[in-house]
Amino acid sequence: MSMSSPTPTPAGFNPLFPVFLKLEQFRVLLVGGGNVGLEKLTAILRSSPATAVTVVATWISPALRTLAAPYPRIRLHERPFQETDLENHDFVFAATDDPVLHRRIKAAATARGLLTNVADTPAECDFYLSSVVQKGDLKIAISTNGKSPTVAKRLRAMLEETLPDELDTVLQQMTVIRGQIRGDFAAKVKSLNAVTAELTGGPAYESPATRRWRRVATGSLLALGAVVAVAWRKR
Repeated sequence: MSMSSPTPTPAGFNPLFPVFLKLEQFRVLLVGGGNVGLEKLTAILRSSPATAVTVVATWISPALRTLAAPYPRIRLHERPFQETDLENHDFVFAATDDPVLHRRIKAAATARGLLTNVADTPAECDFYLSSVVQKGDLKIAISTNGKSPTVAKRLRAMLEETLPDELDTVLQQMTVIRGQIRGDFAAKVKSLNAVTAELTGGPAYESPATRRWRRVATGSLLALGAVVAVAWRKR
């Protein structure tokens, strides 16, 4: 039986699979207590503050200790890394300034089937950390496929500035509307699509349960589009 060859990857294609993890349901090992370790821990806690994180490092900075202090699920161990540290963990962050140690951590983690992020070495990473924009329940992750964190950070800054805070209010009210709509799944989808139909020139959904928030959603999204367009023209 012959096997078909894989589909060629087009130039400029980002093959990363985007996913949002419930990280608090996993256990994270962070090796490194300096500035890079601080950056990784900050990113973890910003999105998933209830995550269990074990930090192992020969030196743990005062800044990292201060950051970790309010979080009871963070454990600090100021000592050299040991391969037994990998046991009972699901994800590994190698965040030191020692490439030899990073290669050792990566090899040992891979042998155990653990996913690893190796600082400043995209080729050794099983996953990357994205730049994240958050407005309440709205979360946007930006990836450059490891090519340029600086570009990702610039895009994040622009979106944080241009996305209106009212978008979270729209999300909350859309949830309320969804709960009030009657009918089967197809009917609910049709009704929810109609809430923002004006954006594509379709007829507005004028149910009393949705009329007000259709207008709020439409206004917020149109305002967002205008702001983003102006921002891009100025650059």
